[in-house]
Amino acid sequence: MPFFAISPRFFGSLRSTYYDRVMPFDAAARWFIKHQHYLYYPILLMGRFNLYRLAWSYLLDPKQSPRKGSAWWHRYLEMTGQVFFWYWYGYRTLYLSIPTWSSRIAFLFISHMVTAPLHVQLTLSHFAMSSADGGVHESFAQKMVRTTMDVDCPPWLDFIHGGLNYQVVHHLFPRLPRHNLRRAQKYVKEFCEDVGIPYVIFTFTRGNQEVISRLGEVAEQLRVMEECRKVAAKDLIEGHHSH
Repeated sequence: MPFFAISPRFFGSLRSTYYDRVMPFDAAARWFIKHQHYLYYPILLMGRFNLYRLAWSYLLDPKQSPRKGSAWWHRYLEMTGQVFFWYWYGYRTLYLSIPTWSSRIAFLFISHMVTAPLHVQLTLSHFAMSSADGGVHESFAQKMVRTTMDVDCPPWLDFIHGGLNYQVVHHLFPRLPRHNLRRAQKYVKEFCEDVGIPYVIFTFTRGNQEVISRLGEVAEQLRVMEECRKVAAKDLIEGHHSH
């Protein structure tokens, strides 16, 4: 939010426990969500800029970034890294190395847009899957498998995906190095077969189709809901005038 909603539950201004804030279902969100299946790829072209925004909002938020305990210094290390990055990329690369402003802006957008497949890959493994809350009685393993999917590809493509095509395995074992994810996938599949949990794995093309389909379904539900609201409001006004 406000760009995407993967479930009608988002229409109620959900509180995100991840971002520790309410995601308002405002006028901007309504417009984006009604067209989200068309805007999916254009918005993800800008995904890297959103990561900058999220990084700084996290570092500057006193409630989120660590300020006490053994990790208090991580915040300042991250800030130092951000300043170094913008000195190297923003000043030395963009400003000093490129002569004109039009070329600088073109380089900025092109260099950021080429990372769009990464953002597609990240959202692919989550957007088409269940977002329902199974409660405290659902096991960690089942929740990870139910809410995430893997992307099927030949071994030589693993490097291009960066290991992100094994989201199920990564969520179950977040510290497992990516060169072992394919080997671990076999054991996760066996586990799912033993306990009867569906293990979802699609090709990259099928995964994209599933995501666009899910976004389109939610957009259509929003359109239907708004049409019903307009009819109800019209009937209310006409009823008031007749009295």
